[in-house]
Amino acid sequence: MKKTQAARLENQVYSNRVARSEFDNSWKTSVTRSGYVVYTATTNNAKILVLLTTGLRKLIIFNKGGKVLVGSGGVSHYSKPHKAKDLN
Repeated sequence: MKKTQAARLENQVYSNRVARSEFDNSWKTSVTRSGYVVYTATTNNAKILVLLTTGLRKLIIFNKGGKVLVGSGGVSHYSKPHKAKDLN
């Protein structure tokens, strides 16, 4: 049986290994002039399920006002602070 990992608090992070992200209903979306898509958490405990190109899945949790910037090629920037938990 696998041990369940506790969520860890992370500072600002970026990744170019994001294959897919699923946002719950606690986000609003906008687009910057430079083409980044900006997701802003509208409630506390806003969740994102992220699948990395390595096959690893992560659950990322933000408080209200947290931001995720997504650019081309799977580049994602996550504002600080947020919680992250490896799921596999």
